[in-house]
Amino acid sequence: MAGPIFQALPGFRDFTPRECAVRNYLFQTWRSVARRCGYVEYETPILEDTGLYLKKSGGELSSQLFRFEDQGGRDVTLRPEVTASLARLVAQHQRDFPKPLKWFEIGQCFRYEKPQKGRGREFHQFNVDILGEVGPSADAELIALAIETMHAFGFVAGDFVVRISDRAAWIDFAAAHGIPEEAIPEFLGIIDKIEREKPEILAEKLAKFSLTLVSVRAFIADPANASAAYLAIYEDLSARGFGDCVELDLSIVRGLAYYTGVVFEVFDAKKSMRAVAGGGRYDTLISTLSEGACDMPATGFAMGDYVIRNLIEETAHTAKQLEVWLQRNAAACDVYLVLADEAQRPAALQLVTQLRRSGISADLPLGTPKVAKQFQNAEKLGARFALVIGSEYPELKLKNLSSRLEESGQAATAATWLRNRLLEPDGPLLA
Repeated sequence: MAGPIFQALPGFRDFTPRECAVRNYLFQTWRSVARRCGYVEYETPILEDTGLYLKKSGGELSSQLFRFEDQGGRDVTLRPEVTASLARLVAQHQRDFPKPLKWFEIGQCFRYEKPQKGRGREFHQFNVDILGEVGPSADAELIALAIETMHAFGFVAGDFVVRISDRAAWIDFAAAHGIPEEAIPEFLGIIDKIEREKPEILAEKLAKFSLTLVSVRAFIADPANASAAYLAIYEDLSARGFGDCVELDLSIVRGLAYYTGVVFEVFDAKKSMRAVAGGGRYDTLISTLSEGACDMPATGFAMGDYVIRNLIEETAHTAKQLEVWLQRNAAACDVYLVLADEAQRPAALQLVTQLRRSGISADLPLGTPKVAKQFQNAEKLGARFALVIGSEYPELKLKNLSSRLEESGQAATAATWLRNRLLEPDGPLLA
């Protein structure tokens, strides 16, 4: 049998109801953590002027753009990341808000990369930034939110680690070894791949700067090279009880050219996949994009939906937490009305309307299937309860589809009755 004529493009995803539910779990968790940590939500367009990303992106980003000319002759790009859009927005409107700004966005991004585990050509990102605060306390506050997010997903110390570095340490290293300022981005690009590229290739690239791989690795391994900013951040996070979640790792420099100071990445403890999240300080980006009209220090990070979902599903206790959430939040309805007597359909229609208006998720058969089939449909939809409407109406029977136990009640009080039952975390022990 021939397959479908059209399929989703490589690296793009369809979201079935379950996939949407998992995505909602990620979004709800991200949004909840950000709000309780004092951040407010904003949103920017997914289509931007291409120049926004060419001005100061660096690395591989410029070669991964979904770039085209629109009908108005404009050179535009589907955003590959959100920080540049945020910088543009803040440069325009920063006078309207008290500082520091603590903002977050959950948005879709696009990069023309090779699709593989943990990476697609479209993805959703949780972006969190603090703008208008120059000190390491802002970096620590941001990293603390990243840790709180991991905890909210059910991860505990030992499941993940935040690896922190500081580009300032590498700028000092470059100056001490005679690397000219204009060559520093190329040098940092080599460091960024130090754990992924073959040693012989790294050695060849470093030789251009009269450096050896041994000397670079020695610099990375020496804790004495930790910057003052890192030490202040570690002290801050330790006071919060997060000291066992972080470590110094000078091999982290991040690929984008706009980073200026402390940078960090969140990894699973076994480092079995790419970074779960990453970010850092970008104190000059807003000034660059606004051509000096607005100069504001900033720090931020992003967490993509691909890798965090993989890690959740591959870690037993976080996968269990996800499944419990899905059982409660991914069902088509909480209560399914079973019509044991078709003559009572008008009463059922009135009742389902009352339940829905009272905030209860309820559904009923549109056709006239047999009662057994209706119960099967209720279970397939994920309903917690079946409310049986028969010839005894207005007396009703409520069946717990998990325990199979039943109880009776009256239609006049059905909304209150069902709301109380739904509040019971494991379903009622009906008799």
